[in-house]
Amino acid sequence: MAVASLPRAPWAADPARSRGRLHGEEASPTRSDFRRDCDRLIHSTAFRRLKHKTQVFVSHEGDHFRTRLTHTLEVAQIARALARSLGLDEDLAEALALAHDLGHPPFGHAGEHTLDQCMAEFGGFDHNAQTLRVVTSLEHRYAGFDGLNLTFETLEGIAKHNGPLTDRAGKPTGRYAKGLPSALAGYAARHDLMLWSYPSGEAQAAAIADDIAYDAHDLDDALRAELFAVEDLRALPVAGAILAEVNVRYGEIDRPRLVNEITRRLIHAMIEDVVAETGRRVSALGIASIDDVRGAAHAVVGFSPAMQKADTAIKGFLTPRMYRNERVLAIMRDAQAVVRDLFARFSTHPEDLPSEWEKALGSDPAARARRIADFIAGMTDNFALEQHARFFDLTPKLR
Repeated sequence: MAVASLPRAPWAADPARSRGRLHGEEASPTRSDFRRDCDRLIHSTAFRRLKHKTQVFVSHEGDHFRTRLTHTLEVAQIARALARSLGLDEDLAEALALAHDLGHPPFGHAGEHTLDQCMAEFGGFDHNAQTLRVVTSLEHRYAGFDGLNLTFETLEGIAKHNGPLTDRAGKPTGRYAKGLPSALAGYAARHDLMLWSYPSGEAQAAAIADDIAYDAHDLDDALRAELFAVEDLRALPVAGAILAEVNVRYGEIDRPRLVNEITRRLIHAMIEDVVAETGRRVSALGIASIDDVRGAAHAVVGFSPAMQKADTAIKGFLTPRMYRNERVLAIMRDAQAVVRDLFARFSTHPEDLPSEWEKALGSDPAARARRIADFIAGMTDNFALEQHARFFDLTPKLR
């Protein structure tokens, strides 16, 4: 049976009414502006590199674990499903999902933490701000401009998909209360992204799609790595009930099928919850336009209180068993040393950088450090290890 398409929600982003691009371009006769953003992201160099960047397990751990690329594609699928169910623009939701991890350096959050330490004197390093830097400056594909020249709505969603970054007076708030990352502050100074407001519903859908993908697929990867037993899930809200339901319906089934049934049903339950809760919020807040979404007192797209509790419980369950598992931490400590060594090497021996990167360093210490961080952040795991082996006698195997 065919499923009828939902009408566009009145609060959806409309590509025909986009606030446009920083550099004016002729419209495409066959694609909306948001579809063009998707396509530009897919064809970018930074997107291809995600294939060889760590999600949680480095590539040596096995071929079936998520990488940044497979995680990104899964987030994009969930974001589109949410947008479709809510009557939002699927292309914009997909674009934001495709872009959301482009700024991650090699070795996942361990690499980001290390680069942040290396850049402590020069404004730090933040993967979200780096994503904005990638799509507005570091991609060099077009003759007329640096970056990808994405629409305002896509850039806005990249910058603040987790909510406002400043108050209306421009004072940083929340996680950035001590100051905006330089990439965000610098770009916002020449292109106002309304950092004081919430982003579009599509950006909020992409952000919560990331949470859903993390919960379900990190459970899947951790079970595949045998970091805990399936039975350990019984104590978790939602996931435990799903396990009991699968047991009743199918009895004893082989472990891979059991794990997949749990993860796919968890994704479904979370999507359904977001759709229902978002409908409630739209009604309660009187949301009738994208401007209403931006000016709302809180996010419009989100989990119900019960599902938020389940999301928190899953992350709390995974933290000691997966993210802070000693096997994972040992590998990440070695990975951090690689990043730290590379930053120190290029800082003291800039001639070791590729010629085009060395020539662009300039004399300002902060700008030089940022340029070195840009180069390292763009590396894949494999390339970082290869570069380390060029300059150091001992390079860890990360196993």
